[in-house]
Amino acid sequence: MNQILSVDNTKNQKMKKNKIRNSAPLEINIILKFFSIVLLIFGIFLIGTGSYSMYKESAQKITNTKPVIYVEQTTETDVLLRVTHDKAIDKVYYYWNEEEPTQVQVNGRKQVETPIQLPTGTNTLNVYASDANGQEIEYKKVYTVKGDINIDITAEGNNIKVAVDGKEQLLYMTYRWDEEEETKVDINDTSKEQIIEIPKGLHTLTVIVVDENNKTETKKQEVNGVTKPKLNVTTDGSSNFIITASDDQGIKKVEFIVNGTKYILDLARVYDLEDRKEFEYAYGLVEGRNDIEVTVYNENDVSETFKGFVNK
Repeated sequence: MNQILSVDNTKNQKMKKNKIRNSAPLEINIILKFFSIVLLIFGIFLIGTGSYSMYKESAQKITNTKPVIYVEQTTETDVLLRVTHDKAIDKVYYYWNEEEPTQVQVNGRKQVETPIQLPTGTNTLNVYASDANGQEIEYKKVYTVKGDINIDITAEGNNIKVAVDGKEQLLYMTYRWDEEEETKVDINDTSKEQIIEIPKGLHTLTVIVVDENNKTETKKQEVNGVTKPKLNVTTDGSSNFIITASDDQGIKKVEFIVNGTKYILDLARVYDLEDRKEFEYAYGLVEGRNDIEVTVYNENDVSETFKGFVNK
């Protein structure tokens, strides 16, 4: 009987050892499977995050794209304006020089075309285009077209210079500001230059030229009339030179150079506008020759300059 118990005990011990041996690989397998699942989930997360980032970046690039403007000259006096985009175009307009803009019908299309006739003379074409997201682009180009009659309008200080020429003899030209009465200028030649004083403020100048064959050319241009500040530089006898400046818009800044050294007076940071319409400033002279250069700027950034020298 003792022998039987001994055998049973031996069997039980062997079974316990087998259970321990079999349970070790099982636990390792569970741990490996757990980490495999964790790594798989982490990998899916990384792939998803990367894909989302790529999508977001791609979407951002698409959103930030702008319309593209093409201007092709088709004849000596005509160009074709073409605007293309990868999304619906919201607005397109063009204008010559400072004239009123011409709106182009877009109707939400991704490509718009319109012919534009080139005016004679030297003129600047300005084009603007935008989409619904506010992405916009501008285009500017100068065109010169010689016609039977050419009119060029340029600013010269406080005046406008109107230069006209023609293939045939020109009889006369007229000009007017806004809707005021016309002023007539006889020409009786193939060219003419006329200096016209600019009134203050924003105005539209209309020039009409007629030749001996009764051909007529008209040009309109907006002009912002500004005047230069008044500047006077004097001495008080021997010790100082004195800067005196005035302007109806107000003096914004004074720059002066004395014997190579530059000084800047930023009046707009110190004085109110009313206190800057008239300004006076004295600066000491050194012994001998004093080379002086003074420039004053008004609120419209129009400037006046004095250059000279003073002996002490």
